[in-house]
Formats: sequence, C-alpha cells, structure tokens
Amino acid sequence: MFSFITLGTNDLKKSKPFYDTLLESINIINVENEDGWFSAYAKKTSLNKIEFYLMRPHNKKEATFGNGTMITFSVDSKKGVDSFYHLALKLGAVDEGKPGPRHDEHYYAYFRDLDGNKICAFCSD
Repeated sequence: MFSFITLGTNDLKKSKPFYDTLLESINIINVENEDGWFSAYAKKTSLNKIEFYLMRPHNKKEATFGNGTMITFSVDSKKGVDSFYHLALKLGAVDEGKPGPRHDEHYYAYFRDLDGNKICAFCSD
C-alpha cells in the first residue's frame, strides 16, 4: 500500500542517532544521508528499497506532528515490542502507552519521538 514514509524533524543531528539506534534494533538501518537534509532507512534484507525517511521540511518551516497521525513499525514478537519501546524511552522518547494487548488480539506500545511524532510498535502474535 505504501511506497515509503517521511517523518519531519527540526533537529536531524539529534533525531538521526535516535532513529539509527532504535530502528537497528528491528533490522532497519540508515542507508543514505544528504548533508543535514535527510536520512534514509531500509530493511537489512532489502537495502535498495528505502521505506523510511527522516528529514527537515522542504519548505524550511518548522516540522510539526499531526494530531491523530501515527507511524507504526512491525516487530516480530511481544518481547521485541517491549525492547523497542524501552529502547525508545532510554533514547529520550516520551511514553504514550506501555506495551500490552489492545483490541483483544494484537500487542502494541506507543511513544513520542524527540520531535513529538507518535510512534507505535506492533506485533500480531
């Protein structure tokens, strides 16, 4: 359904290390950078397919998070969701919902990244 996702940041120097460390924990790595403008990420199994961009807004205005907007990363297990969530908090994210079952079927955890974007970790087991 999606080709890629772009997430705005106001401080790429601060946000890039956050996402480098966090995403590597679920086998997604930084594969491309453009001098202070953006960082691009791909799964280790498909390095040529960039699926996530972290970038400063093209119009040079402040990046803002959307009310009701959320990006969800698929994680392999409940333990993986727990680890992803706790690593995010350790890296400076803010809790938005501790790991646990939701909707009587799946397992989720929620946090806000360094720019206030709402991020979710999800597994279906």
